[in-house]
Formats: sequence, C-alpha cells, structure tokens
Amino acid sequence: MPDFVYLASQSPRRRQLLEQLGVRHELLLPNVDGDEAEDAEAIEVVLPAEAPTAYVERVTGLKLDAAVARRVRRGLPDAPILCSDTTVALGRTIYGKPDDAEHAARMLGELAGHEHRVLTAVALQVGTKRLSALSVSRVTFAAMTLAQIDAYVATGEPMGKAGAYGIQGRAAAYVEHLAGSYSGIMGLPMYETAQLLRAAGFQI
Repeated sequence: MPDFVYLASQSPRRRQLLEQLGVRHELLLPNVDGDEAEDAEAIEVVLPAEAPTAYVERVTGLKLDAAVARRVRRGLPDAPILCSDTTVALGRTIYGKPDDAEHAARMLGELAGHEHRVLTAVALQVGTKRLSALSVSRVTFAAMTLAQIDAYVATGEPMGKAGAYGIQGRAAAYVEHLAGSYSGIMGLPMYETAQLLRAAGFQI
C-alpha cells in the first residue's frame, strides 16, 4: 500500500478535503520563478469552441503532466500524484477565475438567477498508469441585486475561484438549489477521489 500521495494543487480547500479522507500527502507545487517556473495561465487558456467537459479534463491532464515532470526533475521519491481542476459552465460558456473585481461582478451577474454546472476533473498518476474521474454538479443561484454582487465581490472571496464564488463561503447565501457533489464544487469530489485512491492501493 502506498505511504502517501503527492497533491499537485495550491488550493487549501483540496488539502483540507484530502485530509478528511485520512490520506497522508505532500505538496508538489511549481516554483513561481527561476528555471523551473511554469506557466499555469497558459495551461488554463480555453481552446476555440471547446466544450466545458473537454476543457476541464484537458487542463487537469496537462497539470498532471507538469506535476509528473516536476517530481522527476526534482529527484523526489516515486509516489502517486493527484491533480484536480474545477470549472463553472453556463451552457457551453466556461467561467474560469476572474481577472479582477469588475470581471468577477460581471460573472456573478450572469450566473445569478440561473442554474449552472460545476465540473471537477480528478486524475491520479500511479507509475505509468493514469486514473481519472469527473464530477458534475448543478447549482442554482438566486437572483442578486447589483448591490449584493458588489458587496460580495468586495469581500475578496471571488478572486482565484472558478465562477467567481466559493460554495463554502458567503456565496452560500445565494445558492437556491444544489444537486451533485458539495466537495466537488469545493474542488475535490470526495467519492470520486476515494475511488481512484482505492484503485491505487490506498485504504480509505
């Protein structure tokens, strides 16, 4: 049975969810500067006419490729590597992380009063084998006034989050209905992740 898993994510929420499963992990993060600097933003660029499902699975795969190469480059011990990516979609429109407060407010204005999908892809590299899963949830936001949107954006919570909101934060006050995986919306679907880890030999 593996001793631990590398988590290739800077998200504190993903760390928290992995800890909830009782899996020992070590972070495998890119350097922000120097020879090893990686262009994460380039990985997250949406291709022309790309469907949300294809996008989130492709980005997760690319992030995992980068993490696998990073482990080898750093001469770290071999162990399974876990990677995940979340995107929000309204129809075929993909909502990534907002560029600034104005962009966040515009996103929220478009999501308010509608049902959208939250797609989280998970991939686990075990030696030469790659296991993957996809969690799709549906979230309905209540209508929001401009003042409510501005007040939420002013908290800073939307920044760095797909769709400009965090389900575990103040945005929960506007979630009218949710169908699917709460942990998946947070960024790491517990059920699917546990299935992949079991397949890799972890006792969950």
